[in-house]
Amino acid sequence: MEDRDDVVLLVDEEGNEHQFAVVDVFPVNENQYAILIPLYADSENGEAESEEGEEAFIFRLVERDGEQALEEVDEEEEWQQVAQEWEIRLRQLEEQEDDED
Repeated sequence: MEDRDDVVLLVDEEGNEHQFAVVDVFPVNENQYAILIPLYADSENGEAESEEGEEAFIFRLVERDGEQALEEVDEEEEWQQVAQEWEIRLRQLEEQEDDED
């Protein structure tokens, strides 16, 4: 499997590794957030691929010990605010693509 800058590897509480595609990184208020979509190995070519309609996850970017880390967004109000901002960003992107066609 090739290394890609837009893919991160996260380890869950049970020690299982999961690959995610970084879909977007953007600010909301004074924090940076990342939208991640799970990747699954394609058995035919060994490449990691996301599934259509896959659920996206929201993580806050934080600095720990001088390095960037991802922190799960647990508060419902914060999660809703970030999700709303991401939906706005998606609509703007779709409008830009429509204008280019």
